[in-house]
This record gives sequence, C-alpha cells and structure tokens, in this order.
Amino acid sequence: MTRIAAAAASANMLIDDKGPTMNESNPYNPPQTGPGLDGSAAQQPMDTSGDGTGGLIPYKNPAALAAYYLAIVGLFPVIGIFASIPAFVLGIMGLRKKAQNPAVKGSVHAWIGIILGGLATLVNLSCIGSIVFGIIAEASR
Repeated sequence: MTRIAAAAASANMLIDDKGPTMNESNPYNPPQTGPGLDGSAAQQPMDTSGDGTGGLIPYKNPAALAAYYLAIVGLFPVIGIFASIPAFVLGIMGLRKKAQNPAVKGSVHAWIGIILGGLATLVNLSCIGSIVFGIIAEASR
C-alpha cells in the first residue's frame, strides 16, 4: 500500500480515478481504527443531538418561556397586573405541556411563572387597591 493510500484509508477517504473523496456514509465521524498510539480505544464522536442552549431555554415549551418573562415584567407596580395574570395562566399551561410530553423542558420556567405571577398579581392588586383607597379618601375630605 502506498503512503497516500494509507493516509487516505486512515482519514476515512476513498481513492478512485477522480482523486480522494470523503466516505459518503458519515463524513463527520472519525474513523474507528482501533487502539491509539497510547493503547487507548479510538475516540468516539461527540453527541450533538442536543440543542445549542444546553437545555437552559425551553424553546419547545413556549407557554413556560412566556410565563417566565411575563412574570418578570409583572414585578413592575400597577402596570404589571397586565403581565402577571397571563404569566400565572401560561405557567399552568406550560406544566401541562411538560406532563403530556416529558421530552419537553421548561418545568422550572413554568413554576417561576406560576409563583412569581401569582405573587405579582397579589402585590399589584394591593397597589391598585391602595391607590383607589387613597383617591377615595382624598376626595371625601
């Protein structure tokens, strides 16, 4: 075997009359040639089946993701009431989607939406109640 043919064989390439070409079966996997120079097994290809976020952002569960962001917006006094109630509802919807399909992530985002959305709703309602009470008390003076 010539030196070029040996190098092509170790690089998972095919030599024909047109020149070297990559093996069409799976050109991204390294060749499985057996033990390496140090006696260790050949390196296995890295699993790239996951997403680029490492599972931190539940893009397959948009209800949970929206609940999380709306709960954060719901922390603003008075105007947050318009975001905190939908955050609570979307958090419940996100948990239901997670229960239906365990492969879908986002249970933490959904729980944050439920808890923070519920607390923000109570705080916003008390702020609005205090404002209304203050206006009525001032008007009756």
